Amino acid sequence: MTSIILASASPRRSELLAQIGVRFSVQPAHIDETPRAAEAPGDYVERLAREKALAVAIHFPGKHVLGSDTSVVLSNDILGKPNDESEARAMLARLSGNAHQVMTAIALAKDGHCESRLVITNVTFRELEEDEIAAYVATDEPMDKAGSYGIQGLGGIFVKELRGSYSAVVGLPLQETAALLADAGCPVWKHWPSSLESQT
Repeated sequence: MTSIILASASPRRSELLAQIGVRFSVQPAHIDETPRAAEAPGDYVERLAREKALAVAIHFPGKHVLGSDTSVVLSNDILGKPNDESEARAMLARLSGNAHQVMTAIALAKDGHCESRLVITNVTFRELEEDEIAAYVATDEPMDKAGSYGIQGLGGIFVKELRGSYSAVVGLPLQETAALLADAGCPVWKHWPSSLESQT
């Protein structure tokens, strides 16, 4: 499965893809991520995943390219990556004590064809203190993450409840990714090492 390309520079997506035994190379996509007028959050996220996959696939004929995008959505507002610490604090204050959705799309492209899936996970934050929001922002962890938090890091202590895919909140829905690869004739389990092989 060495022909898989991940169209993302996210170390979290790389870690998740490696976790399920996929061999891949990384080729980040560079696209305009501006939402369109009146574009629904789910449509936006899935469009970006598809555009990322297709933008890279055009340069690598015959290879499968995975694109993914994640947005945090609160009251139908898309909360992307914060531009500065003040914006990060404001986002976390909005999320405090509230339920929100994490929308992650995964797309698999090859030779102009693209299949995609959208995964929506419901996440509820407990009430956050101003001091802990300030302390969290000071760690710099929120600055490259949608919604200004990372569930797999220090921000995990803010999560009161999660309904849906944990891996999708981190950045890559593993079940849907494996399903897309299987549908494309690349089941991940065929490349898992056996215990006997690992001993030789």
